[in-house]
Amino acid sequence: MRELDYPFDAEWILKKKKSIKRELLQRDDISFVEKKIAILGGSTTNDIRNVLELFLLNYGIKPSFYESEYNRFYEDGMFPNPQLEEFAPDIVYIHTSNRNINEFPALTDSKDMAADKLNGVFHRFQGLWEHIFDAYHCTIIQNNFELPFYRLMGNKDAADYRGRVNFISRLNLLFSDFAESHANFFIHDIHYEASYYGLEKWSDPFYWHMYKYAMCVPAIPYVAFQLANIIKSIFGKNKKALNLDLDNTLWGGVIGDDGMENIEIGQETSLGQVYAEFQEYVRQHRQLGVLLTVNSKNDEAAASTGFERRDSVLKKDDFVVFKANWETKARNLQETAEELKLLPESFVFVDDNPAEREIIRQTAPQAAVPELDCAEHYIKILDRSGFFEVTSLSEDDLKRSDMYRENAMRRQQQASYTDYGAYLSSLEMKGTIREFQPEYMSRISQLTNKSNQFNLTTRRYSQAEIEAAAADPLQLTLYGRLEDKFGDNGVVSVVIGKREGDILHIDLWLMSCRVLKRDMEFAMMDELVKKCQESGIAKIRGYFYPTVKNGMVKDFYAGQGFEKISEDEDGATVWEYSVSGDYAVKNRVIEVNGEGTT
Repeated sequence: MRELDYPFDAEWILKKKKSIKRELLQRDDISFVEKKIAILGGSTTNDIRNVLELFLLNYGIKPSFYESEYNRFYEDGMFPNPQLEEFAPDIVYIHTSNRNINEFPALTDSKDMAADKLNGVFHRFQGLWEHIFDAYHCTIIQNNFELPFYRLMGNKDAADYRGRVNFISRLNLLFSDFAESHANFFIHDIHYEASYYGLEKWSDPFYWHMYKYAMCVPAIPYVAFQLANIIKSIFGKNKKALNLDLDNTLWGGVIGDDGMENIEIGQETSLGQVYAEFQEYVRQHRQLGVLLTVNSKNDEAAASTGFERRDSVLKKDDFVVFKANWETKARNLQETAEELKLLPESFVFVDDNPAEREIIRQTAPQAAVPELDCAEHYIKILDRSGFFEVTSLSEDDLKRSDMYRENAMRRQQQASYTDYGAYLSSLEMKGTIREFQPEYMSRISQLTNKSNQFNLTTRRYSQAEIEAAAADPLQLTLYGRLEDKFGDNGVVSVVIGKREGDILHIDLWLMSCRVLKRDMEFAMMDELVKKCQESGIAKIRGYFYPTVKNGMVKDFYAGQGFEKISEDEDGATVWEYSVSGDYAVKNRVIEVNGEGTT
């Protein structure tokens, strides 16, 4: 829903939240993932919950909620709570503010006394978090703290150990240290949000004393939106690529008319500085694993010269796909998605031209199309939209652009072969297939939440659930890495099965489409059967649940030698494979080392 895209009308959202919810639930173009979210509040949270629900529905996440009573966040999370136990949350969100800090330093305190109070506040929260992890095995999102709305000592409040500004700043650092060392714990940065919104408006005491809201009511949609961005990132709903116009988007002017020497980029003019800053912002996304692509109505040779300028921050080889031609941008976006084996919904289309933006909204409605105005605001709009909210950053993320560029090299080599088997052999592929390992838990969780096309059940796992599966003796887990002479594809396949007697039920089988038709699915099947033989498992039962995106794997189990034993009216199928000692290995081209080569 376009009205929920940033920048949005917060007042309108608050007024129309019931009708917005009805409209979102009636949409037939969204396939919802259902998740359970517990909100433990140190202040009133009712409207936060209601508006959060809207943003999550817009992201394709259908939430159900447990909500603590006012200021019962600690008691509800720390002590036995049958209602919360029965709810079994996927996420616990602890919504607190500086009004929930139970002790601040007094001006008469010594430095040691102030440090004791700081540690006391932190350890109270730390104990709560650790108990929630132990009791509920879920993900935690915790607010850090906004600055106080007054400074007793003025500017010295930030530098003196007795100042509340100083105290809150140090407490926030302790929270961030905890987040850095705990994979299933995330900070909701209301410290930044309050500053961005305007601390004076945010902390208006009227809303606390009248309604017990920790922020002013008009700020609630912004809080809920940023919280929703964290949650959709955890569940793999981030965008994956930027699809970028050139003229008046990455530089000022029209390169075909003005020539490379006259476009606005670099430090010579104020507008050139704006575009250089935006290019640097875009380039940094490449380091996050976001794929950069070009979609421009231009002559390619002329367009390329813009990146040859010494003062251009971006260079042509920063882009994994470069389409500068006279085709429609809708067609270019579709072809780019096909080349990268992504869906159009994975893209953020960035173009200064409102007509082009509207065409993409009509032809690729699931793609993100931010509403841009002047170049000075490009960064603000993209950054606040949260398209690429980071909740994990793996080694594979850092190398993603290189992986896609290496894929282009593989396609070029394939074109020189008439025999596909000979082409696969020429790649000199090596696979590593092992049970889940701690260093890959984050990437495995990320893959389960991002993979939509080659995903037989479309089950989604948080990192906490992945870790629990790995530790469960009744669950069989496998991950697969694949490398070849062009480079390392990273972790590309995941299988999770649960044992019941002598039957293994496959809860999840997925693979990255980047390695489609390279025999990795056969290598995974070979290793799965081997593990079943070693464990005395007689049958493997596989399940296919159809979605609008995973039709490509409808007959996957048939190709692996499974027999279909049932099919319902919705097309969901159940398959069975009898494990025997004379299994014939299916993979012929990947050298698999089950002990790992990474």
